[in-house]
Order: sequence, then C-alpha cells, then structure tokens
Amino acid sequence: MTNKYAWVAWNKHKKVYDAILIASVLLFIVVYTGLSFALADNPPDPVVVLMRAFASAAIVLLHVILCVGPLSRLSSRFNALLYNRRHMGVTMFGLALLHAVLVLFWYGAFGDKDPITAMFDGRSFLSVRAFPWESLGMLALLILFLMAATSHDFWLKNLAPSAWKALHMGVYVAYAAIIAHVALGALQDNRSPIVLGLVFAGLLVVGGLHVAAGLKEAGRDAAAPSPTSDDEPWVKVASADDIPTTRGKVVCLAGGERVAIFNHNGKLSAMSNVCAHQGGPLGEGKIVDGCVTCPWHGYQYLPENGQSPPPYDEKIPTYAIRVRGRDIYLDPRPLPPGTPVEPALLPATADDDTELFEPVADRAPISDPNGNHNGERA
Repeated sequence: MTNKYAWVAWNKHKKVYDAILIASVLLFIVVYTGLSFALADNPPDPVVVLMRAFASAAIVLLHVILCVGPLSRLSSRFNALLYNRRHMGVTMFGLALLHAVLVLFWYGAFGDKDPITAMFDGRSFLSVRAFPWESLGMLALLILFLMAATSHDFWLKNLAPSAWKALHMGVYVAYAAIIAHVALGALQDNRSPIVLGLVFAGLLVVGGLHVAAGLKEAGRDAAAPSPTSDDEPWVKVASADDIPTTRGKVVCLAGGERVAIFNHNGKLSAMSNVCAHQGGPLGEGKIVDGCVTCPWHGYQYLPENGQSPPPYDEKIPTYAIRVRGRDIYLDPRPLPPGTPVEPALLPATADDDTELFEPVADRAPISDPNGNHNGERA
C-alpha cells in the first residue's frame, strides 16, 4: 500500500516472486526447445521452434493465471500467487507478443503481400479449414495488451475499481479466442493425441476449479442468517469463540452481502468484506499494526470506522455490532463508508453470559464526519 505511484513497489517478497517467475519461463523455453530438436526426425527450423516455445509458455502461464483466482477461494494458501498475479499477466502478454512478432515477420517475409493482408487472402470465416484463425490470436493479443497496459494502480484508481475489473474480466474472452486459435490452427495440422489431450485437460482444470469455487461460495451464501424477528433487524452471525484475536470472520447476509468481523484486543468491529482497492476479501486478512489488512495487496482500514489511516483516503461501509452472552449479533443495514461504530466487547471468559450491549433504542448514536449516525437511516 502506498500513497504515491511507483512503477513497481519492490520488496523482498516481490523480487523473489519475480525471480522465480522469470526463471520458470526461461526453463520452460529451454526445455521445450531442447525436446523439439531431440525428438524431431529432421532438424526443425530454429525460428519456428522458438515461436512455438513462446506460444506454449504463454498458454501455460494463462492457465496458471486463470486457476489462481478459484484456487485462492478454495484455500488461502494461494493468496501469495493472487497478490502478484498482475506480474504473471504482463509476463504472459510479453510472451504472446514475441510469438506474434515472430509469426508476422517470419512468415510474412516470404510473401509479396503484407502479413495482415495475407492473413485474410483466400480465407473464409464460414470454413473450418480455411478459417483465418490468426485473427483470433490477434484479438486475444489486443485484449491482453489492454490488460497489461492498464495493470498499474494508476489506471485502477482513475478508471474506478468496477470499470477496471470489468475490463480485466476480458481475460476470459482472450482465453476463448486462444483456444479457438489453437483448435482451428495448430490442431488442424497436428492431430497428436498428446497435444489434443493437453488442450482438453487445460479446459477441464480451469472450468472445474471455477465450478468448485462457485459451489463453495454459493454454499456460504445459502447459510445467510435471518433476522431474529420482524421488528428486530439484528441477526445472529457467529459465536465469540469463532474469531481468534487479530483475525476476522466472513459472514454472509441475506441478499449475498458479505461482512468481515474482526477481533482486535477483545473488541469486535464489522465492516464490508470488499476492499476498496480490487474487491479483495478483507475478512480473510488480519489485524496488522492496529489496522485490518487486506490479504491481496495490503490495503489497510481502521477497524472502528472503516477508514484507511492518513494519508490514505479509502473508506468502506461499516456495520453496527453487539454481543449477547457469547453470541454475536449484527445489524445487516450498512452504514455509510467511514462511519465510526463503537466496538462490541467480547466476554472475558467462556462462562460469562453478561449481556454486553444496550437495547437499540437506548444506544447513543455515533456521528461520522458527514453527520450520519449509526442508528439513523433513511
């Protein structure tokens, strides 16, 4: 997290991550090239081998990128990959660009027409064999370029998170275009069951992980608690024993809204589970230096008001919270972003049944800087 833009906010972990990423890509290219020469009946064209190595490395890396998201929803152990996924994306675009440049300038050099015109000459979009499959690769490359060019936080801030996220969801369109590019191009001439099996295996892994992550999230949404009564909006969401010190718990409310409840020094605070940066799951983070810290990119918020500490200005909605015995109750109506809310005290022992909140009508409203109160809503 930084209050000014830098090309890359380097730190030890990021350097190690990028070093492993680059070394893995280089190793893949070296192994692919070596096997291509070793297994060929006749010496292959080195340029053709290299362009295929770049393409294969880009496709493998794209599958890894698409798997990181659902894997992080299934297990927090994959958050480290998610944290640096944009570095993988830029690297993958670079590999795809190298492949495209080699293809255009190598094959285009032998004709009397420019490579772009030759791509469509005598081709038909209505024929499988004559389909200009190169155009699908160009479409994917354009999408990947837009994503790589807007990967910096400068664009995330100025495009707004929702628009930026929508733009970067185009990776699925690029993925579909690349699979079609391979199916209508390389697989038409190379019917090797190994190559065909790898393509289908990639599709199954990516699709299967997304379905598994979706089912897990749907199960959490289905477990959303209901209000205790028609005239009492508070809902029971957890037990005092569910939230360790400095950690959080994500609870789902009716309608799909998710709230993060944190235990900081024996006090509970609730806020939106959606980080204002990239929509990261705050409840899967922890308290660091007194601040709720997003597990994706380290954005921080004060637990008592949902505001980032100065000089940052991000704010997220907060929720009124209270404790009865060892049960935690939440008012499901969100307060305006940055609204201060009095934390709820946890009972001192497991046998303590003391009611640790005041009735709703008797609670003194807590004003935020804009004049909103934690007990007032339109």
